[in-house]
Amino acid sequence: MKIGLVSPYSFDVPGGVQFHIRDLAEYLIQHGHEASVLAPADEGTDLPRYVVPAGRAVPIRYNGSTARLLFGPVAAAKVGRWLDEGDFDVVHIHEPLAPSLSLLALWAATRPVVATFHTSNVRSRVMQAAYPLLRPSLEKIHGRIAVSEDARRTVTTHIGGDAVVIPNGVDTAAFARASKDPRWSGAPGRPTIVFLGRIDEPRKGLPVLSAAMPAILDAVPGARLLVVGPGSAEAARARLSEPVLAATEFLGALSDEDKASALASADLYIAPHTGGESFGIVLVEAMAAGAPVLASDLAAFQRVLDGGRTGMAGALFANESPHDLAARAVELLGDPTRLHALSELGRERARVFDWAVVAKEILAVYDTVAGGSRQREVTRLRPGADRRRGGEHT
Repeated sequence: MKIGLVSPYSFDVPGGVQFHIRDLAEYLIQHGHEASVLAPADEGTDLPRYVVPAGRAVPIRYNGSTARLLFGPVAAAKVGRWLDEGDFDVVHIHEPLAPSLSLLALWAATRPVVATFHTSNVRSRVMQAAYPLLRPSLEKIHGRIAVSEDARRTVTTHIGGDAVVIPNGVDTAAFARASKDPRWSGAPGRPTIVFLGRIDEPRKGLPVLSAAMPAILDAVPGARLLVVGPGSAEAARARLSEPVLAATEFLGALSDEDKASALASADLYIAPHTGGESFGIVLVEAMAAGAPVLASDLAAFQRVLDGGRTGMAGALFANESPHDLAARAVELLGDPTRLHALSELGRERARVFDWAVVAKEILAVYDTVAGGSRQREVTRLRPGADRRRGGEHT
């Protein structure tokens, strides 16, 4: 099968949607399909061979953060050429309503379209206002996928109809194989805490974790915080007290291999995100690497960590509460048995989101759409799937 995948977000900057598209394309290629990805990116960017750069993106405030998007007549012409030359059996558009290549591809597509909705935003006035204008284009979508129940509710609230819930995929084996790095591994009395996310984006929660660190260090003086992710470390350092600064190391954006090693080296992985999350791929990566997880009690995170019969695969704290975060972290760091149990439960839970499982469900949607079935049939592909997996996946 020939599949064209469209990313609204620039491949110059790492992000969950970009990683999802990249990994899906690689899985498809490895399993005998032809896949091409169209994405914003500068012409000189080092990209996988299957990614076609459409040009430089522009930073725009979108969905509660700053996204790098690409729009306009020049981009539209590139989309048209890519679609014509690709002659795809299925065009898989991610975030089809994003004002970027995705919306341009939806307008131009003449082949069967599958759309994946990643966003969780049930109060979007922009989507409500734009719906009447976009409705004719939305009728082109033959199969709708939502990465979580939260994303599905966004679809049903603003667009109507329904979507099949298929979670984001993770190469869990790659994280499970990761070895601890001596530079980052903790020791008795000197545990390693890891944060992963964009430093400059407040909703990723680094300010909440930073505010909790004084109390954590008071109880566990040898604790160390590793901050992994792009952004201005200088600005983040300026907001830290001297004791917290001395205990914090900013590693910047790491390669996939080093990121996995950092997670494998964690005595505790903390996800202090404050909102805007429809899934929680970082939680799955951490669990797959064997890191015990402590996360804010966002609905999306609770669903990812819910192991059903196996119990919660991670611990939770009250969202945006540095006090509760510190209390839960200190409690866990003082209980090695609980940390070990969370590590084992997390590894088991992460397998649910492996690409070997997720990609087969996406391919089932492709097969149905390419065979001429309409969207209402696609949404029945996985009746009761969330119940079979022991909980909703978001």
